[in-house]
Amino acid sequence: MKTTIIRVNHAVFDPEELRPAAEALAGGRLVAFPTETVYGLGADALNPEAVSRIFRAKGRPSDNPLIVHISDLTQLERIVSSVPEKARMLMETFWPGPLTLILPKSKDVPDETTAGLSTVAVRMPANRTALELIRLSGLAIAAPSANISGAPSPTCASHVISDLSGRIDYIIDGGSTQVGLESTVLDMTADPPVVLRPGGVSVEMLEKVIGYVNVGKIPDGVSDTAPKSPGMKYRHYSPKAEMILVSGESQRVVDTINDLVEQYRAKNKKTGVLASAETRSGYIADVVLCPGSRNSPETVAASIYGCLRDFDQHGVDIIFSETFPDEGIGLAIMNRLQKAATGRVIRV
Repeated sequence: MKTTIIRVNHAVFDPEELRPAAEALAGGRLVAFPTETVYGLGADALNPEAVSRIFRAKGRPSDNPLIVHISDLTQLERIVSSVPEKARMLMETFWPGPLTLILPKSKDVPDETTAGLSTVAVRMPANRTALELIRLSGLAIAAPSANISGAPSPTCASHVISDLSGRIDYIIDGGSTQVGLESTVLDMTADPPVVLRPGGVSVEMLEKVIGYVNVGKIPDGVSDTAPKSPGMKYRHYSPKAEMILVSGESQRVVDTINDLVEQYRAKNKKTGVLASAETRSGYIADVVLCPGSRNSPETVAASIYGCLRDFDQHGVDIIFSETFPDEGIGLAIMNRLQKAATGRVIRV
């Protein structure tokens, strides 16, 4: 299959440039497109065969539900059977934006999109290219991240090209994403609502609008339970190399990681370290990458996946990563790092 790349000119944005990709979606084909979180791999959410193509292209397990993306609230009528008042409050506050709401699905949504669940995950992305693509297609678009299943999510078009070129019909290059981590997923069918995946809208932000939300234990490894949201059950966000998190007081973390680096070097292993700006100069690993300062968690969030992919490019065998404070978007950062490391954490 030939993959066509459409590069968006942000200086002179012309929605008509997206029309061929929109028509491809309407014809049941696959299109990768930018959002404010990560790049998504889109198909007509109400077309079972089109949705099935997403799973084949990604190598994604079929029991992992998809998020449906809309550009207008009127589209909800075909997607969900009801919208609670608290959900409407959140839509008014955070849409368009990095918040996915789980709601009772309508009869029009096929099981392929929801993995057989009676609920559907819906969001409205805060990205002009994504919104115009959805509008031009006339569809609601089911879209997981546009990467091979299990790999770090793509935050620029080159990541998508690396993973999916030749597997899908179109890739829309809209530059780098802003948030860099997937959307928050909030289950509105529970009382109180439950955060199933932390993301760009923090727990604190949600609670300012609707009061208490339940976070509970967010899975950090592989689960045997049926997932109600993407990112809950399977290995996700992982580089090719083995990855271990090291948590504790800053200098003890640096010393511990350097000791581990020496041990792995003695085994002829190429070592990598994911370090904050405050400590990066203290490491002796072969490759030291920095997503940003601890004082700028939004920068760290936007850079994490790019760093994990860069470790793959450097061919490291083992990655040691610092941990980050889990307040605000830091909860999402740590969720992704724990999943990437399949739950392996050394506490010092």
